[in-house]
Amino acid sequence: MCSIAAFALVLERLSSLRTARVVPPKLLDEVISVTRAHLPPADVVNKLADNSVLGAVLATGLRAVIADPRINERGLRGAFESAGRAAVHRLERYLNTLGTIASAAPLLGLMGTVIGMIEIFGSQAPNGNNPAMLAQGISIALYNTAFGLMIAIPSLMFYRYFRGRVDGYTLDMEQAADRLIPHLMRFVVDRRQSA
Repeated sequence: MCSIAAFALVLERLSSLRTARVVPPKLLDEVISVTRAHLPPADVVNKLADNSVLGAVLATGLRAVIADPRINERGLRGAFESAGRAAVHRLERYLNTLGTIASAAPLLGLMGTVIGMIEIFGSQAPNGNNPAMLAQGISIALYNTAFGLMIAIPSLMFYRYFRGRVDGYTLDMEQAADRLIPHLMRFVVDRRQSA
């Protein structure tokens, strides 16, 4: 059961955490290019939001400036941070489950081994010592630990791999937002001039 769940989670995360789906390499440059002269219409911003996880974060910044042309830098930064937290939450989906499987699988294997050992020693008659039967029973019981480790080790490796990917993507999104903020602030109406 754990092995099937871990395998399914690994496949899902491999698909979901591809760079093209999270932080397409040229997306920020395209957004800056499209917004060089003016802010885009709502349909373009919606397409950007649907493009990728980074697209959704960048679209939030664009929407904030469009919705409030007098937004200050702190407000714009707050909009990006809120969108970034939601994006990271989406990227971390199922990672806790995979980490739990990696932690619990060896314990489940050990529990199977202990139960097997209890049964083996319980089935031995007080005067009937059969070393071959005892050795075979111990061997079968130890398979439980081996199976638990066979599930836990790859699960832990993939958990760490995905955790690193999410951390890297988080940094990429933060840097993209930091680069887009000064660009978007050019479109903000100065509060002093409008008063």
